[in-house]
Amino acid sequence: MPFASVNGLRLYYEEHGDGFPLLLIEGLGYALWMWERQLPVLARHFRVIAFDNRGVGRSDHPKAPYTIADMADDAAGLLDALGIRKAHVLGISMGGMIAQELALRHSDRVERLILGCTHCGGADHLPTPPETTAVLTADTQGMPLEQVLRRNMALAFAPGWPERHPEEFQHWIKVRLAWPVSTDTWRHQFQAIAGHDTSRRLHQIKHRTLVCTGDRDRVVPADNSRLLAERIPHARLEIFPGAGHLFFIEQADRFNDVVVEFLKGGVGV
Repeated sequence: MPFASVNGLRLYYEEHGDGFPLLLIEGLGYALWMWERQLPVLARHFRVIAFDNRGVGRSDHPKAPYTIADMADDAAGLLDALGIRKAHVLGISMGGMIAQELALRHSDRVERLILGCTHCGGADHLPTPPETTAVLTADTQGMPLEQVLRRNMALAFAPGWPERHPEEFQHWIKVRLAWPVSTDTWRHQFQAIAGHDTSRRLHQIKHRTLVCTGDRDRVVPADNSRLLAERIPHARLEIFPGAGHLFFIEQADRFNDVVVEFLKGGVGV
């Protein structure tokens, strides 16, 4: 299995396809299994690099706290280890925060940027709705892990989606059960997200940028994506009607088409 030594850690990664490099960065507690609906399509057009952030999947699980900037440096370090000078970057949720920092801290390593269902932090961003936070932070001591995952993950989909797609929903529960996340990782990544703030630096992002969101997102409200698109100079906003936080799973075909069109399109935004 391929590992890269980055910033004193071993990061697990996979490469799929050929062409211009495309780096995928996943969200809170998710490993590269998250890209199941994307990898077969994107690998037909790009050299796709997917990796497990520190703390998840097969990558090392550090005990000490870390920041979004640390994880952005991990991403840049992985590109170094693979001999990649520049790549397109696609980040979802927490991965979108990492992608923002990567574009700011390592601007010359990013060609085009895609930010999905994420926010810039700071005083202007819209926080997770209190009803969602109440569920995600509830005391689950004594509850079976599958029950916790079913309750929490349902909130990441649009209202009613799990009931309309019970077999697919159960598939994702099984995947998450196969790759459980430690308490330390949840705490560290939650803390990293809480400290994330690019709100006053977004104007420094000069890359062509695509911002995507589902308008039924109950984790990161869609207005956060509108704010990002307003503040990043060369940004385009793409709304996925009726989709939740995991819009790239719910509407995978459309999302994949939009990504390929954006990354392979011409000069215009």
